[in-house]
Amino acid sequence: MKKRSSSRKVSSQQDLKIKINQDIDYREVRLIDADGSQRGVVSTRAALEAAMEQGLDLVEVSDKADPPVCRIMNFDKFRYELKKKQQEAKKKQTVIETREIKFRPKTEEHDLAFKIRKIREFLEEKNKVKVTMRFRGREIVYAQTIGMDALTKIADTLREDCVIIQEPKMEGRQLVMFVGPKA
Repeated sequence: MKKRSSSRKVSSQQDLKIKINQDIDYREVRLIDADGSQRGVVSTRAALEAAMEQGLDLVEVSDKADPPVCRIMNFDKFRYELKKKQQEAKKKQTVIETREIKFRPKTEEHDLAFKIRKIREFLEEKNKVKVTMRFRGREIVYAQTIGMDALTKIADTLREDCVIIQEPKMEGRQLVMFVGPKA
């Protein structure tokens, strides 16, 4: 008879918050065998002995049930498969970054066209873009005229490629607009 202890699995067990073997402290549990068949309600000691006889672990599956459900299985294999599932889920999720493009009120037409092209590249990568026009010193006087006109022109140029998330708005000494990719 091979005896397994739960002490070697403490760190991974804490990550998953799953009780195994001697950590299960209920009087009786509903036992599921290694092949998936139900054994019914048995004492925890009997369930633990059955797991030891098979050389496997007794793992708590559901503590919400009455009585709690435990399964006889290879805990290392279970943990490995769980990590694989988490990695697959992580691969499939998309991360949307917020990129930023900065302008000045006196930015020339060519530079403006170049920055608009950059914004389109960011949108193709499915990123949001924060378009900022910064005013220094006395330039703040032109915020509602030159600044608004420039950001409105940029918004009109990009309208078919993106969605305007936030219209141009003053935040301190800068005019800010957010655009995002079309869904």
